[in-house]
Amino acid sequence: MTDSVASIDRADRAETAPIPALIPIALTQRVTVYYSTRLGGGSEDDWAFCNLGATVGEEPNQVHANRRAVNKIIGSPVHVVTQVHSALVVDDTDAIVQTKSAEALGQIQADGQVTSQADRAVGIFTADCLPVFLADPGQGIVGAAHCGRKGLQAGVLQTLVEAMIALGAHRSDLTATLGPRICGRCYQVGDDIAEDFDRQFPGTVTHSRFGGQGIDISLAALQILAHEGIHGRQIVDSSPRVKSATYYLESDPEFQQLCQVDGQGPDLTARLDEMADPMCTLENPLWYSHRRAVRAGKKHEGRQLSIIVRKE
Repeated sequence: MTDSVASIDRADRAETAPIPALIPIALTQRVTVYYSTRLGGGSEDDWAFCNLGATVGEEPNQVHANRRAVNKIIGSPVHVVTQVHSALVVDDTDAIVQTKSAEALGQIQADGQVTSQADRAVGIFTADCLPVFLADPGQGIVGAAHCGRKGLQAGVLQTLVEAMIALGAHRSDLTATLGPRICGRCYQVGDDIAEDFDRQFPGTVTHSRFGGQGIDISLAALQILAHEGIHGRQIVDSSPRVKSATYYLESDPEFQQLCQVDGQGPDLTARLDEMADPMCTLENPLWYSHRRAVRAGKKHEGRQLSIIVRKE
């Protein structure tokens, strides 16, 4: 961490409540999805500035301060689970409220949540994996899934749809959106993994910008949704809103400081000029990215939280 970043008014940070910068997406009437960004929290060093993950090495009190600030913006506690790259989906009434003690957090292991209760927010942690959100506004049912490569191959997204239908959702009324994730040109994997993934989801293998084969997890998710009868106008594109928010925030001093935290030079504008996909966690510095952190030699990396909530 450079001296200039280390000198960011730590006293002011300690005395001022975090104000996380969230990007809202109107999924349907009364249903909103929120994407947390790296901006507006009290985290420092490798976790700068709004880490919401309690399992990535940051001091727990700071993580919970950031989470409380997110709760305040959302208007209700965000319910989370321990994500294990599975196909497990639970009703959020079984989940652990994230404002409980660190010891109690995430005792439920799952990668998807559904709820039929208004004003109950459920969230998905990511730092390269794909969060997918679904809603049936007529029946008042929403769902969220953590879709990494393993989860997609295990069937987590199909299980989420099935769980929502079991609660009373109508397949033809489901609306979906895909959140921040690593894109196909940045998600380089081994040849065996790429070929196995492509056999299950044809056409998802890519040629990564790092020279080897890659995979496109968002394309795989769209294939699954289409197979489940969710396609066309039922898919809400989050990228226009995210792109606008990214460039709107370009002049934010904290956003500019992230370039130094990432070890990629001081020029945020240059990074944004090179960005092909604003939803890509590796390309867009608004997001946490495990793979970016590894490439930069960082010891730690934070987690963003993508959230869905239906208001009464």
